[in-house]
Amino acid sequence: MEVVGYALAALVGISLGMLGGGGSLFTVAIFVYVLGYDPKLAIIMSLPVIGITSLVGAINHWRVGHASIRTAVTFGAIAMLGAFFGARAAALISGAVQLATLATLMMVAALLMLRSAKKVVPTSESFATKPASRHLAQLIPVARVVGFLTGIVGIGGGFLVVPSLVLLAGISMKEAVGTSLLVIAMNAAAAFAGYAGQASVPWPFITLFTTIAVAGILLGSYLLKFVEQTALKRAFAVFLLFMSGFMFYKNRAVFAHFSNCASEPCQTR
Repeated sequence: MEVVGYALAALVGISLGMLGGGGSLFTVAIFVYVLGYDPKLAIIMSLPVIGITSLVGAINHWRVGHASIRTAVTFGAIAMLGAFFGARAAALISGAVQLATLATLMMVAALLMLRSAKKVVPTSESFATKPASRHLAQLIPVARVVGFLTGIVGIGGGFLVVPSLVLLAGISMKEAVGTSLLVIAMNAAAAFAGYAGQASVPWPFITLFTTIAVAGILLGSYLLKFVEQTALKRAFAVFLLFMSGFMFYKNRAVFAHFSNCASEPCQTR
């Protein structure tokens, strides 16, 4: 089954390169549902894969002008603190609850992206042209929430970062993709530090998986220039809807458990 996992690693990179997110969600799903890893270990394993792959992709996007370093540093620095403490807090909940939470967040992000796909954002309305106080005020609370959820769920957070940058900062989809990748790398590093000591990571497997994903992100970054922005948003949303539906089904027992909380005490472990 590892051979299948390696083949899917390329798709992880391509999705990150074209969408600025989603690859981490795909990685967790591969580790859990294809390769059979425990959800908590799968979440931890996904972080170095996504962090390194996203960093390579961010550099590639920056070279062609599709990334804002200032935006990424502002957003990412705030989010990293939340990611670290979120990862520490994740030790208090089960892997199944983490996956169910992830599915819920994916559904919300998909609906936001479908809504934004109907609106055309002028190319001149970029992050760089907005007053600094305005975009900073918008992004600080979002970055805090994204960072904490990244730590709890154990993924890069691109599926939340991209719509936040597009809808709140008003930057173009392509610039949001590149900027998101750097934020993901920062978040993944902070979350991985937060998960330190909670599991033993199989580094030989992760190293090869990451190498293949890096090749995929370079291909995805190249293909990005041939895809229209609205199509990117819709593709991102469809991907999230599919994955969230699948994960809702797989973790339906968690939702059934919490639906009975009125009559019995709820426990997350």
